[in-house]
Amino acid sequence: MVYKFRVILDAEEDVFRDIAILEEDTLEDLHNAIINAFGFDGLEPGSFYTSDDEWSQGDEIPLFDTGDTPGEQKVMADYLLNTILDEDNTKIIYVYDFLNMWTFFVELAAIEEPEAAASYPDLLFAHGEMPANAPENAFSANMEDDIYGEFDDDYDEEDMDMFNDEGFEDIGGYDDHSWN
Repeated sequence: MVYKFRVILDAEEDVFRDIAILEEDTLEDLHNAIINAFGFDGLEPGSFYTSDDEWSQGDEIPLFDTGDTPGEQKVMADYLLNTILDEDNTKIIYVYDFLNMWTFFVELAAIEEPEAAASYPDLLFAHGEMPANAPENAFSANMEDDIYGEFDDDYDEEDMDMFNDEGFEDIGGYDDHSWN
């Protein structure tokens, strides 16, 4: 079978490529098809990340083994497309070049019979021009007027009674030390 993917650059402008690739190909083959479709030189590494329907980033699947013990970590070449993506699991995130963080949403759009005259992988459609630089991903939380954000510890003045004019009060169990 042929997997048809829509690969969308995480940017404000619409930039995407539709790619067809055989289901028996690996994630490494898909990685190569993506870098060719978007015109990258392929000199930088990338990683896929498993994802759910809301595009939540899951487990990393790197191009190269970066683990402490060689051979322990599974890499893109270890995953056939049909073992990680199917009709129920259609989304995966791809990041290329970790210095620039080109981020793509990769979605399995169709599973079809291969065409006799076609060679795979195949770039089916290209839309939009690639920007010169990777788009900045602006992650922001809605904190309204809360200047402390996640660091607000809910302490009030009464909780600070353990402090006296000379620093910490003696809370017991420690000898008088010279901290020089």
